[in-house]
Amino acid sequence: PDVIIEAQFDDNDAEHGQDHLQDTLTDDIKKLSLDTGEKGKAAGVTGMHRTKQDDGPKVNDPRLLPDEFLQRTAKVVYILEKKHSRAATGFIKLLADRNSELFKRCAMFSPVDHRVPRVYVPLADCPPDFVTKPETYSQMLFICRIVDWKEDSNFASGQLCKSLGQAGEIEPESEGILTEYGVDFSDFSPEVLECLPQNLPWVISPGELAKRRDLR
Repeated sequence: PDVIIEAQFDDNDAEHGQDHLQDTLTDDIKKLSLDTGEKGKAAGVTGMHRTKQDDGPKVNDPRLLPDEFLQRTAKVVYILEKKHSRAATGFIKLLADRNSELFKRCAMFSPVDHRVPRVYVPLADCPPDFVTKPETYSQMLFICRIVDWKEDSNFASGQLCKSLGQAGEIEPESEGILTEYGVDFSDFSPEVLECLPQNLPWVISPGELAKRRDLR
């Protein structure tokens, strides 16, 4: 009962189901218990006295467990490519410690996406009356772009790019999502618009319909 085995549930286990994994763990625990019991009986028959140092096998030693029951760990050593746009949608608020020097220089940006860290942003990027009337901007969405994140800091550093509008409205929320994923939603240039048919309303000619598959 005092033996704990940690297992990693991978694709191979998924083929057989959770019950197969549970049965496998149960069998291994029984084997370890039997081994311990048999050694204890042998020691009792021979009359040998054991100390705490050699009291049965060390079942907590990972070397005694099969590889499939070991949880492998790793460490990130280098970022090959930065996939994230470093832009996030969220809210700004004053720092909790009003007596700190940081309170006079920075505000806290809290992203809507909790996978993105909270960010220190300069007060100079915030609206002029933010410090005196922070409640006015409590439901205002902002776009912040992360510029740095030091190893010894819990929070990243960034800059406010723009104010989107009130949270919950369709246009600010949509613009925030597009910006986060790096989608260019600006107006098409005149050169692009000139490639479109100029005689409106435009219709597909019968010849084109005859050689195309209609997916409408």
